[in-house]
This record gives sequence, C-alpha cells and structure tokens, in this order.
Amino acid sequence: MLGALILALAALCAGQSADLSLPFVQPQSCPSSHYYDVSALKCSACPPHLRRSADGLRCICKVGYTMVDTGSPTAECNLCNQDNQVVSVDGRLCLTCPNCKQCGGSLVQVENLALRTASCQACANQTVPNALGNMCVPCHETFIWTTNSCTCPSNNLRGGLCFENTRIPASSGSMPDSIWYEMHLQASYLACANTQYSNQTACQLLTNLVLLDVNGLVSGEALILYRNVPAMTNYLPKLFYVDTNIAASLGQTAPKGLSFQKDSQIVLKIVKYDARGNFLGWEDVRGGTLQLCPDTQTLLDAAYKFGSFYAQSCTIRVSDLLQRFPEPVLYELFLHYKDNQGQSKVWPVPVRSLNLDRNGLGAGAVRRFFLVDGLTGRKGSLSNPPSSVSYAKDLVLRTYLPTGSPTSEPPFLLTVRYAQAQDLQEQAQVTFGVQYEMNQAAHKRDTDIALGVLGSLAVFTAMLETSSWRRRSGLEFIDVVTIVKYLAYFAGALSNTFFLVTYGTGVYWLIAYKGQQSTVEITLPPAGSEIETGFIIYVSCAFALKALQLIHIMMVQMTVSIFLIDWEKPKGRQLSKPAENKPSPSSVSIWRTYFIANEWNEIQTKRKINPILQLILILLLLEVIGIKNIARRDLNLNLHPGSDVNLAPWSPILRYGISISMWLAVGLAQTFFFVGICERFVEDKIKQFVDLCSLSNVSVFILLHRCYGFYIHGRSVHGQADIGMETMYLNLKKEEENLCAMRGLEPNTEVQTFEVLLSNKVRQQYDRILSPLNEVARRNHGGHVDSPTMQQNLKAYFTMNKFLSSFLEHAYKDMDYIVREKLFLERILDFEFQRSDDRSFFYNDERMLFSNVLYYGHELVLLLFDALLFSVVDLGTQDFVLAAIITYLLQKILETVREAISRRNLATKTLVDERFLI
Repeated sequence: MLGALILALAALCAGQSADLSLPFVQPQSCPSSHYYDVSALKCSACPPHLRRSADGLRCICKVGYTMVDTGSPTAECNLCNQDNQVVSVDGRLCLTCPNCKQCGGSLVQVENLALRTASCQACANQTVPNALGNMCVPCHETFIWTTNSCTCPSNNLRGGLCFENTRIPASSGSMPDSIWYEMHLQASYLACANTQYSNQTACQLLTNLVLLDVNGLVSGEALILYRNVPAMTNYLPKLFYVDTNIAASLGQTAPKGLSFQKDSQIVLKIVKYDARGNFLGWEDVRGGTLQLCPDTQTLLDAAYKFGSFYAQSCTIRVSDLLQRFPEPVLYELFLHYKDNQGQSKVWPVPVRSLNLDRNGLGAGAVRRFFLVDGLTGRKGSLSNPPSSVSYAKDLVLRTYLPTGSPTSEPPFLLTVRYAQAQDLQEQAQVTFGVQYEMNQAAHKRDTDIALGVLGSLAVFTAMLETSSWRRRSGLEFIDVVTIVKYLAYFAGALSNTFFLVTYGTGVYWLIAYKGQQSTVEITLPPAGSEIETGFIIYVSCAFALKALQLIHIMMVQMTVSIFLIDWEKPKGRQLSKPAENKPSPSSVSIWRTYFIANEWNEIQTKRKINPILQLILILLLLEVIGIKNIARRDLNLNLHPGSDVNLAPWSPILRYGISISMWLAVGLAQTFFFVGICERFVEDKIKQFVDLCSLSNVSVFILLHRCYGFYIHGRSVHGQADIGMETMYLNLKKEEENLCAMRGLEPNTEVQTFEVLLSNKVRQQYDRILSPLNEVARRNHGGHVDSPTMQQNLKAYFTMNKFLSSFLEHAYKDMDYIVREKLFLERILDFEFQRSDDRSFFYNDERMLFSNVLYYGHELVLLLFDALLFSVVDLGTQDFVLAAIITYLLQKILETVREAISRRNLATKTLVDERFLI
C-alpha cells in the first residue's frame, strides 16, 4: 500500500516537471485535409467524407452528404442516394428528386421540405435562377431595357450588364494589363455616360479606375473615357479640383480665419469608397488611418499635433500591405473646422500626386488617393495573385502658414508619390510626414541684404588691413604678395560676415519659432528647401574661410623674426686672449637666455580658455542636460522627452543656433573666469613672462612684419641678473620699497611693452646682421663649437645683440626712435597714421598686444574656428559627440604643428640650440 502511494506521488512529480511547450501552429498553416483544433492548439486530420471549412476551424461534409451540426468541430455526415436524391440547400436533408440532375441554366430546384421532395422548374420570362439555384429572381434592368428578356447578345454585354449601344469614343489611350480594367472600364463608362441609367456607382467606379492607373493616368484610356462622359451626367465625381495650377484658385477658396493654437490637434475627416465605387462612409483621421508603418497609438497620433514636424519611415513587406488592404480603398480628405458662427464645416484638402507631375500634368490636384492597390495588378482572373502592387511610397501633409489668411497656397495640401512592386516578398520603403511651410521670401531678402551690407564692410576691412600691412612692411607698390595678403585678410573678414549672418539666422528661428505661445503663425524652413540649403552653404563657407584665416595667422606667427637681447655685462676681466677672427670669450651666462627662450616657447600655444574643458562643458549641456532637444522641429521645450513622446526631426538651423550659442556662452564664461579672475588673482602667464624678462635682464625684440613688431623691455634696473639668491631677494625688496629706478624703457615709467614701427634703415641694418645668422642656422645641425661657421654665427649674434641694445639706448642718431601714445583712432583701426621714413616709433602697449604673436592674442579666431568646425561636423553627422571628438583631434594636430614649426623658427632666429628648448 505504501509502495503504491510512493509510486503515485513520483508519477505526479514527474508529470509536473515535464516540458509543457507546444509547437507553434497557426490555422492557415494546417494542410488542406486538416482543421485547427482550438482546444489543443494544433492541426488535426478530418475524418473520411469530410473537408476543411472556409475558416479552417472545423470539418464539414463533402458534396452529396447531409450534415448534422451539433457544435462539434467534426460534423456528422450521411450520404444521400446518388440515383434519385439530392441534398437540400441548407445541407440538412436528402430530398427525393428523380429529375434534379437536369437542373441548371434556366431551371431551378424547387424544394418541398415537408414531403422531402424536390423538382426542376423553368423560370418565367424576365427572371433567372439565383446564385443558389433554388428560386427565380428578376434579371438586371439593363437586360430588360435592352432585349426585354434575360438574354443579351455578346456584342451588347459589358461587365455583366447589357447595353443597347456599346460604342465608346475612339482613343489611342493605354490601358493596364488587368482583368479588373477588362471587366469594368467600358461597362462603368457606358453605365455612367448613359443618362437613362444614371448609375452613380458606375460613375464612382470610373473615377476610381482613372486614379488607380498611377503610371498611365495622363495617357490612359480611363482618363479619356472619363473626360468623354457627357456634361449632363449628374453623378460623375470631380477628378481634379481645377484643371490649372492649384495655387491660382484653390488657395483662394480656402476658408478665412483658420487659426491653430500651440499643441492643438488638426481635425481631419475622410470619405471612403471601395474599388467598386460604393460609398463606405465618413471616418475620423487618427493615428494609423493614413500611416502604413506600425507604431504605438500615441506616436501615431502625434502626426496631427499642429506646429510639430512629423516624419515616419519604415520597411514593410508587400504581402503584409496586401493583408491589410485586400482591395484598394479610396479616400477624400477634408479639414473639419468651425466657422465664426460656430457652425461645423469641412473643407476639401487637395491631393497632389507627384506621379502626375512626373507625367507632365503640372501641379494638378486630385480629390482622391489610395494607400495600397493589389487588385488592378491581377491578370487573367481575380483569384490569381497580383503581378504588381501599387502603394503610397511617400505621403506628406503640407501646411502653409499663416492659415488664417491664405493667399496663393492652400492652408493644407496632401502630396502622395506612388510606387510599384513586382514581388510580393519585396520590402517596400514607405514614409509618412507632416511638414509646415510659409513664404520665406522676406527672410531670404533680409539675408541677402545682410550679406550685401556686411560683405561690403568685409571688403573695406580687408583693404584697411592690407593697407596697414603694406605700411608696416615698408612697401610702396602693389605686388603679388600684396594681392595674396588682401585675399587672406578678405577671407577672415568674409568668414565673420557669414558667421554673423548664419548665427543671427539660427538665433532668430530659435526665438521666433520656439517662442510661440499662442497662435502658431511661423514655422521653420522645410528640410531641403532653398533657405535651409543656402544656410548650410553659408555655414560651410564661414568654416572654410575661417580655416584660411587661421592658417594665415599661423604662418605669420611661425615665421616671425625674434631676438633675445642680453643686457648683462661681463664680470671682472676677460678670461683669455681670443684667437684671431674669433669673438672674445664672455663670462656672461647663456642660461638666462635659454630660460627666456623656453618660457617663450611654452606660451606659444597658450589660450585664454581650456579647449578640453570647453568640449566637456558643451557635451554636458547638449547631451546630458538635453539642450539639444530644443533643436527639434516642434514647439516643445522639453529637455528630456519621454519614450512615449514623438521625436520630431532635427532642424540644422536650430542645431547650429543652439550649438554656437552654447559654444560662445561657455567660451565667454571661461574667458571671464580665467582672464578676469584667475589671471588677476592667481596666475597671469603673459605678465609673468614680462617679469621674468626683467629678472633675467633679457629683452625680447619681435618683428611680426618687416617693419612692425613688439618690444618687451627686460633690462634689469639693478644692472645684473647673474646673482645669488640673497642678492636677488634684496633687489626685489628694493623694488617693493621704491628704492630703485622703475622698469620702464623711459625714465620714471613702468611701461615695458611696446608696439614697434621701424624705419626702413633700421630694418636694412637688422637684415644685414641677421643674414649670416640665418645662413649658418640653416646649415648647422649640431656642428662642433670651434668650427668656422659657428664662430661666424657667434659673431653675428653678438653683433645683433650690440646693435639692438645700442639702438634702444639711442646710440644711432640716424636710426633714432621716439616713444609716444597711439591716438584713439589708431587704436580702433589698428593703423598707424605717421610714416616711419626717417625715424622709428615705439608705441606704449599696456594691453600686451605682443600676445598677437601667440595663440593668446587670437582667441576669438580660434574660438570661432572651433565652434564652426564643431557645427560643420554636426551638420554632416547629426552627432554632437562625434563632432567633439573630431574637433579635439584637429585642435591637437594644429597645436602640434604650431609648436614644432615655432620651436624650429625660435631656434633659428635666436641662436638657441633646439635641443635646449624643452
């Protein structure tokens, strides 16, 4: 007993742990001899003498058997006597009928269920057997009107109707190879054109046949027949709204005073007709009515949120489209609104078929459209699969603002482009979109005016900069170099023009479009429009020209003439007697000069902002905080839209406006922090360099152009800098207590930095001394110190040091200079009014303009270059992260090139061995 109980429990546990999985089977996958058992969710075989039902969920009796239906999926069948019995029409009884085998044609089977008998009887005149063959019904009226009987000659029979006159207009129009057109085209025309019949359904069918021939509409026979229907026909629907340009009349027939608030819904309705022309009724347009792509109801409904652009695209199999639309359904679209009196009205929305445009019908707007048509592609028989399927590849609802006062354009317009697929397994690419447009002529005019005005200013700015360069270079005539310089300056000025116009455009659309709070009357330029394309071109031009400007600046900076003047005097007596033609050995240490050269080399690429921090903050604002979501083509300002919210397409104009705004804002914040706070209270590298020059007793003489440059006066007020720590401390203490002279070039002044405008004579002397120095530097790559070339090099160095120090001490009367302040207008224009023909000018420079030789002095150019590079990459990729990565890489490449070439130039011009530049 106990053993049996244990075995029973074990069997129960084993049963509970068995796999309960079932094969996945659907009803349509069952073989023809099986039915789908809904209780077991599997296919089961039908018993003998039974066949599968139409729905595939049960087995029914074969022909010649009566059926007892008890609700079982397998019916009970009984065979009737094949000799003198037939099955009743309801399939439940065997009826005795000796002559029923002769029934057919004009004979019907008349049943007497009480006696369980049947007989064959002939139908009376003007009647025919019904589809079941069990009763007589009147034949179609066209037969009676034509022949006064139920027979019709084959020449008068069209599409199951009998016509007295079957002549149709002579035409050379094409007709699709379709059984549907063969059956119904001529019949629908004859029934519609015959005023005696006034067949409304036939007129609807004829109109549908015209529209379904998407590729041959213009030259098709259907359109020719449609146009030959007599004008007195009352029931022929209008195919086109107007036969000319829709913009000339339809926009003027639109209702006045239409207005839509922010986030309001566009209420649309459609009238539906089946392929045979039957009216199917009105229906509200909601998400999924016109969209072929599946999605959640919330995202589908977002298409009709006024003011927000919508774009949906997907790939769907053609057979799935046919499953959703076994037969084509034709639509007429209407806008539902209320007039000023509150009365509910509808306005027909024109439908523009782009296939008609392609076939030369211009902008003709039709009334109807369809989504999927697999009916007219069938050949031979309607039961055959279609050889081609037409579908709406692109469906776009266009809204023209302002809707309240339409002019030439209708407030709403539906555009459709049809495509055809030959293979039912083909993947069809379908799109649905809602776009908003407005007249952009005023904006384009304003943009052109701004470009013209600012472009003219750019021309004059470039001319002023070129004139200043010629004066600073000591040139008298215009040559090729002058033209090249003008083009370089013009590139920079024109880049600023394009930048100001594009940035102003981006900010304008951000405020004008996103700032709408009530009635929506402004929209963004459509994607791919002339305005948007021109905007992208302008941004690209701004970046390209800014890149040219930066390259020009870098080339000038990397080729400057620079010399380090050592004011240190030798200590004690000369160390040894120099050899012939060799300079005297000096006890002055070279390490101070090397130190200043290294410090100068370190600040070559110093900037007012931190580029890496700039990129991190930009990505933080755009990606993490989500400011980038403001750049979508909708009126939402939500920084973090949920997963159930439709994401409108990006706007390049808004993305550019937001990214540039964030870039400038972060750049200005960094500049304020580093320049206004850090450099004032923590560390100022530029001013520290000037202080180091004073402590090292070394001055820096820089020539940016041939006769123009900068001078940093680093002569120590204490006479010597090769001193110990205690002496250095005492000297600094004296300066704090004002017990020594001031550091300035002139007595009793503190100004140590100057703009220099040299006379041509000084520059010629400078070149004469520097020429052997440059030649030796080009040839020498670490040669022995005692080589003749190195001795010549040292001689040139000492000569240059002596010349410049003597020049600064006013030792040369024919090459003297004066120190003065620049006029206010000279500072504004960056232009010297006085010529340096007979003497040089030193202009007090308290603004540290010598930083123009460094990255530091061109921060605005670098900032705009980085911003434009970031924006151009983003416009091409729609990815801020990738744009940041590419911007960082290009920044590092340019910085590396700048440092490498500048290091070599510094070593060449100052005679500091490049190996000592760390």
